[in-house]
Amino acid sequence: MCDTCGCNVTPGNRHLAYKPVNGGTSAVSVLKKLLAHNDDQAAHNRAHFDTRGILTINLMSSPGSGKTALLEATIDALKDEFRLAVIEGDLETENDAARIRARGVPAYQITTGSACHLDAHMVHEALHHLDLSAVDILFIENVGNLVCPASFDLGQHRNVTLLSVTEGDDKPAKYPVMFRAADVVVLSKTDLLPVLDDFDPARAEQCLRQLASTVPLLPLSARKGQGMAAWYDWLRSELAAQRARVSAGQTVKPCIQPDGARLHAEVG
Repeated sequence: MCDTCGCNVTPGNRHLAYKPVNGGTSAVSVLKKLLAHNDDQAAHNRAHFDTRGILTINLMSSPGSGKTALLEATIDALKDEFRLAVIEGDLETENDAARIRARGVPAYQITTGSACHLDAHMVHEALHHLDLSAVDILFIENVGNLVCPASFDLGQHRNVTLLSVTEGDDKPAKYPVMFRAADVVVLSKTDLLPVLDDFDPARAEQCLRQLASTVPLLPLSARKGQGMAAWYDWLRSELAAQRARVSAGQTVKPCIQPDGARLHAEVG
């Protein structure tokens, strides 16, 4: 993954990578240093969110799974109940941010160029373009990719992974790190199941559970409004939990072990 292909270097941390290196320093040590810098920045981002009582959610999936459509439906349903904001991540264009702004919610677009994921430095820069004092829930829509985004802490409190029924039902088995990193898995575009005879929701859940994951699996269709109540209830409960943590002087972050095994969220 990122430790070997070089995509650890992003527009957000490039200034930390290209410096004179002492003799004998390996590329691996440079990448480890970048990840350490990322984690420090992520903790700083999380402190910004906690100070203001913001719940921050990282949305991850393959391209075209319906992340932006899910956000649009969520905004329409909850924008009068909560103050929402969105950070969008794509290689190029402002298309998704424009879709969000059209629904009356502030959105900032990060264009990563060739980087296949967001990192904490890019998110921190985006925060300077949002009024965090007017936000209850911040959604970060990560770059469409089922590999690298799972390895980078952005400062979020919860990870949401989408699995579209237009993909293979064995995706959790093929991409275990991504699905183990999830605090909830959304099975999206379920309105298409009647015309898709090669996707078995039961098999998808079996593949998820074989990863020793007990997180909720929420089948829904953002376009048709099917199953959305459970998603909204999950958001409400997570925001209430975040506010309780803030009152107690605590924080929480998604966490996975180096081998991809799921850990309970760390609280401190």
